[in-house]
Amino acid sequence: MPDTPPRPPAPNPPELVLITGISGSGKSVALRALEDAGFYCVDNLPPELLGAFVALETEPGSPPRRVAIAMDVRAAHSLCHLGPGLAALRSRGTPVRVIFLDAHTEALVRRYAETRRRHPLSRPADPAAEDADTAHRALVDAIELERELLAELRESATVIDTSLLAASQLRARLRQLVDAPPGALSLAFESFAFKAGVPLDADLVFDLRVLPNPHYEAPLRALTGRDAPVADWLQAQPEVLEMHERIADFLRRWLPDYARDQRASLTVAIGCTGGQHRSVHAAEQLAARFRAARAAGDPACAHLGAVLLRHRELDRR
Repeated sequence: MPDTPPRPPAPNPPELVLITGISGSGKSVALRALEDAGFYCVDNLPPELLGAFVALETEPGSPPRRVAIAMDVRAAHSLCHLGPGLAALRSRGTPVRVIFLDAHTEALVRRYAETRRRHPLSRPADPAAEDADTAHRALVDAIELERELLAELRESATVIDTSLLAASQLRARLRQLVDAPPGALSLAFESFAFKAGVPLDADLVFDLRVLPNPHYEAPLRALTGRDAPVADWLQAQPEVLEMHERIADFLRRWLPDYARDQRASLTVAIGCTGGQHRSVHAAEQLAARFRAARAAGDPACAHLGAVLLRHRELDRR
């Protein structure tokens, strides 16, 4: 039997953003934000219909448009179709960006308590149970089951930790991501406070608590790492300069390997005690350095797309 000829590339491939993640992590907010940004949005499309939907979008005469599709564990029975479907779309030239929203279990439990909604996997664990309190899967158990079902999808996606994000911060991060060119590695520098926890979406974590702290300098305490007096004070500390150099050297060495691993993004989380001074200054400095290196044609940045900058604690003010 002769081999089946490969399907030709789509003539007008849409830009496709797939929003997925843990229930309660903000997918509704994300989809509305993308709709406001001009995307055509579809909620809870069954994975087995993804190819057919994109085929309709690429029919002759159809203008290319930006499309956002939300999929989650409500379609758990057919998630096995999603991986092959995404691979087939990419092989035909359709740019696909997968964004996975996640949050700490404690934050999810609090959100469900506030909204009084039921988790989609909190169906009867034992339909024959006589006790109604034991007939339904506990919320925490449902969340952990959902993490297991979506673990493989999370590995190949750009992850956003919404545990401590306001809706406005989530919308801002999504705008950054969708404006970045698909297919290239996006590099994000994120400052944070260790006392509030390490971001779930961090791929690499650097601890700057060992560095001199401007918090103990009275004139600098109320300022942040964005302010010139704090930046000047930190730049005068040899340990600060050495830390920045070591982090930059590490990233320059391994960025090409991360790009070859077909990653969509790499989040470098930089933490200090309060997320106000040292980590903020380092994130600002490193983002500026890698933007300049990319513009200068540094070979280590050859596959680098957008260089993003965010400050988890400062942006919540």
